[in-house]
Amino acid sequence: MSRDAYEYAVIRVIPRVERGEQINVGVLLYCQPRSYLCARVDLDESRLHALDPSADVPALRQALAAYQLTCDASSGPLSSQPLGARFRWLTAPRSTIVQTGPVHAGLTDDPDAELDRLLTTLVHISRSLQQ
Repeated sequence: MSRDAYEYAVIRVIPRVERGEQINVGVLLYCQPRSYLCARVDLDESRLHALDPSADVPALRQALAAYQLTCDASSGPLSSQPLGARFRWLTAPRSTIVQTGPVHAGLTDDPDAELDRLLTTLVHISRSLQQ
């Protein structure tokens, strides 16, 4: 099977923007040759509350769900946009609590498995270190 180029960005939460502290909460992956765009998120509430005990978890979960819905949407404001345009919109710089990091690239023969690997490596790794 051939390997195709993909782009990804880490989704992070910066609960108090003025402090600049952040936690990785998801990964967004786009693979144009395979018409693949997907976001996976996993918000660790205990880490979030360590940075900001008053963080609005339901609001953050809603914002994170919007990343997933934008990727999967068959309706909504971006549903008529190609996947690449959606990825660029999702990774555009923002000064909000939920942001994406810089875009990185790689090669894969299985974008879904690669997204799982990135989520484990970039989001869940801190959990395995805590155990």
